[in-house]
Amino acid sequence: MTIGKALINRLHTGVPGLDEILGGGLPEYSFNIIAGSPGSGKTTLAHQMMFAMATAQRPALYFTVLGEPPLKMLRYQQQFDFFDSKQVNRSVHFFNLSEDIASGDLGQVLRRISSEVETYAPSLVFIDSFRSVVLAEQSGKNSFLGLQQFIQQLGTLMTSWQATTFLIGEYFAENDPNPVFTVADGMIWLRQSVHRNSVVRKMEIAKMRGAATLAGLHTFRITPGGIHVFAPPPLGVNSGADSDPASLVPTRLSLGVPELDEMLGGGLPRGYSLLVAGPSGSGKSILAGAFLQDGGRRGETGVIAAFEQRPNKSRGHAITELIDSGRVGVIDTRALNVSVDEITALLIAEIHRLKASRVVIDSLSGFELALAPTFRDDFRESLARMISALATTGATVLMTSELEDRYDDLRFSPYGTAFLTDSIIVQRYIEVESQLKRVMAVVKVRASNHSNDLRLFDIDNDGIKIRQKLVSYEGLLGGRPTRRGRVRDPGSADDD
Repeated sequence: MTIGKALINRLHTGVPGLDEILGGGLPEYSFNIIAGSPGSGKTTLAHQMMFAMATAQRPALYFTVLGEPPLKMLRYQQQFDFFDSKQVNRSVHFFNLSEDIASGDLGQVLRRISSEVETYAPSLVFIDSFRSVVLAEQSGKNSFLGLQQFIQQLGTLMTSWQATTFLIGEYFAENDPNPVFTVADGMIWLRQSVHRNSVVRKMEIAKMRGAATLAGLHTFRITPGGIHVFAPPPLGVNSGADSDPASLVPTRLSLGVPELDEMLGGGLPRGYSLLVAGPSGSGKSILAGAFLQDGGRRGETGVIAAFEQRPNKSRGHAITELIDSGRVGVIDTRALNVSVDEITALLIAEIHRLKASRVVIDSLSGFELALAPTFRDDFRESLARMISALATTGATVLMTSELEDRYDDLRFSPYGTAFLTDSIIVQRYIEVESQLKRVMAVVKVRASNHSNDLRLFDIDNDGIKIRQKLVSYEGLLGGRPTRRGRVRDPGSADDD
């Protein structure tokens, strides 16, 4: 006998990012657990999925087993944007099982659930909180149905009615000796941890039969719109350009400073990532603004995530106009305790929305400070994932990095990630005749010729102006100035 391959329909959960980590959506007719500690967002997740998936033809039943009436629970859920009062008692129906649970007889609970299922023929069934059912069984003296048998019969009932089922419960460990874990097709764990003054929420798909889920912990945030999961984008898929930077060399973008474009060998290759490193006040943000303004003049759109100074008129009237006109999108970085995956997901969503070709992250130093403390330990690895993910969009990315200006210490990034970027521009200060002067150099442009000159530059009301080449400052980036204005090796004695 030949058995054909069964096709499993996927349900779109309506939760941003969740379908991606589920491998394309929730398997229809699956028997699932939504577990986590109190306050982790279990009920909110259940309601958000229910209102997104339920229709008049595919109704949902929501059973509450708590002593409080459903109206009290709904009062809080109504505060979220996903809540639709028009669906209540039409495509979404609520029932309270508290009296049935109080009897301690799981057989009575099962009969009540079965009666409502037969009446409404639902496609979605939620039981919240299922742990209360477990506790009732443990304390009941007249139970004619054991927990193991109750779970098996419940699963059989839902399968026969072709309903996708969710059991919501306060479970704290996956090794909890509970028979429901064996029966369940899927397990969604919501976790929250407190580190100093920050609370970080993460989601894990511990189990999902018949689905290629994304492994690991994925950060999520509860917003007025509900839960937003920040899933890492699939790598290796470039939606806007060839994934090989070398193939992009013929197409160049201007940074908005003609002399700097010449130093880069004719501009920055499209699709490259550029790190602009320098001390405070050296002009990194001004160069980033010029990069976006040049794109605006050419009809290109852009995105900026500013972690130090929010885009406003002080960054330039042209940038303000681009933002106000919708040609430059701004990632809201005011929220603290973010994760790199969250910012990456927001950047990529905005890139796709605007079809943006230019992206600015200003700066990596401020980005690190905005992170929840628990994410700072692996910031280097997270940056590597972010740069790789942004590369899949085909956008050209300019990042700035704050450096302490030391004459005897040559560094391009405090995170050791400079090797991940395709290009590096370094800005430094030098002292000449009791005055601080700014110098700029192109350190690297992958697969492309570029200038090795050190060039003086000034900043005025019109932006950055590249000046003459420094011919007498050999060793500037790794040396220190002497009283004669020359730069010598840091290990040598002063030349009197």
